[in-house]
Amino acid sequence: MPLSFKKTLFAAVSATAAITLTTGAVAFCGFYVAKADTKLFNKASKVALMRDGDRTVITMANDFQGDLKEFAVVIPVPVVLEEGQIHVTDNAIIDHLDAYTAPRLVEYFDDDPCAVYMRREFDLATPTALPEAAAPVSQKDSLGVTIEAEYTVGEYDIQILSAEQSDGLATWLTQNGYKLPEGAEETLGSYIKQNTKFFVAKVNLEEQAQTGLKYLRPLQIAFESPRFSLPIRLGTVNADGKQELFVLALTRTGRVETTNYRTVKLPTDKQIPLYVKGEFGDFYKSMFHEQVEQENGRAVFLEYAWDMGWCDPCAADPLSSDELRELGVYWLTDNTVMPRNRGPQAQNVFVTRLHVSYDAEHFPEDLMFKETGDRTNFQGRYVLRHPYKGDAQCDAAKQYRAELPKRFEQEAQTLANLTGWEIDDIRKKMSENEQSFTPPEKENWWDRLWGNDKKDG
Repeated sequence: MPLSFKKTLFAAVSATAAITLTTGAVAFCGFYVAKADTKLFNKASKVALMRDGDRTVITMANDFQGDLKEFAVVIPVPVVLEEGQIHVTDNAIIDHLDAYTAPRLVEYFDDDPCAVYMRREFDLATPTALPEAAAPVSQKDSLGVTIEAEYTVGEYDIQILSAEQSDGLATWLTQNGYKLPEGAEETLGSYIKQNTKFFVAKVNLEEQAQTGLKYLRPLQIAFESPRFSLPIRLGTVNADGKQELFVLALTRTGRVETTNYRTVKLPTDKQIPLYVKGEFGDFYKSMFHEQVEQENGRAVFLEYAWDMGWCDPCAADPLSSDELRELGVYWLTDNTVMPRNRGPQAQNVFVTRLHVSYDAEHFPEDLMFKETGDRTNFQGRYVLRHPYKGDAQCDAAKQYRAELPKRFEQEAQTLANLTGWEIDDIRKKMSENEQSFTPPEKENWWDRLWGNDKKDG
């Protein structure tokens, strides 16, 4: 094949695809005010993962930028897929799921400390609990590679390959215009030993032109396998640094977690300084990086776990039943409704958001998952608490104002511990944002006798 037509494998979804292109871009109350979605991270891949028994549907989004003729993806799959097991969907659906599950910032406003009524105490530490395939198309040669099936689905030309040995598969891919990075052959060989098939997709330029779209839509595959996993090793072969992966898992049993790596809950329900409202994205990236470092780069982080029928506070509306079906949730009935802010009985879909920053050194194995059956709600949630600014003059107000500097200092320490930011810089920004560390002037006891009616000697 002439060099000008040579294609380079690109990790459309770095977690599942794996071989990257060498050029191109890759009931808590309170008010919801911001979210930390996947757009904050470079080299970020989103995978929606429906799991029910042995049934799996994987939806793979990508942010490929470049000449579409250079796009290709290789995904290890457990079986030979029939054409009906492959689908192309809309970016908006997985973007909606991303927004719905994203870590969020909420704010409270303190009440008048002089108000005489029973006030609800905020417990920021504890969340509120509410009630095989079709006959193969054989094309085998001395390389030991068989094209088991070929399809055009949407704007993609797809081949399902099987191979007897890694060097034969690597040679076949090279001869057919794909450029493999150094180290790919060994990783391919490990999959071949497990009798894995290979899903290879590239863009059909004519079909892509007919869509009128300037981007590639997510690919979906549906299959049955007792192995609940997501292949990520090919994505680390020629990666220049760590990659971000967001797994958005949908089940009807409960939370999903990894079995071969630690699943760790992110710090949550932390009260942080008010100025973070203007730089929540920077805060969240720094906080996540700090947590990764504390876990020696080897943990998978839980960012969200919730019944799909409701949210509090909502970073986006819950997905509709049509959207959920598109992502593989096949057990919904036609009259299923998705009310907002209702109890968990409204929808038998549980969503788990996992976030992992990975490379070959710290994640040498594919991600293995299990459904835990745990339906306990969890969300990455960070709290701004605005002081009362009214002209309250009672004893309770004086005590309230006297305690504010201590509260502000605690917020500063919390932010420094979460992010690794310098404490003096935090205090300076807080002071500039009317969170003063200077206590109010102490009142003398005799000032309460005559107030402002003091007379000169």
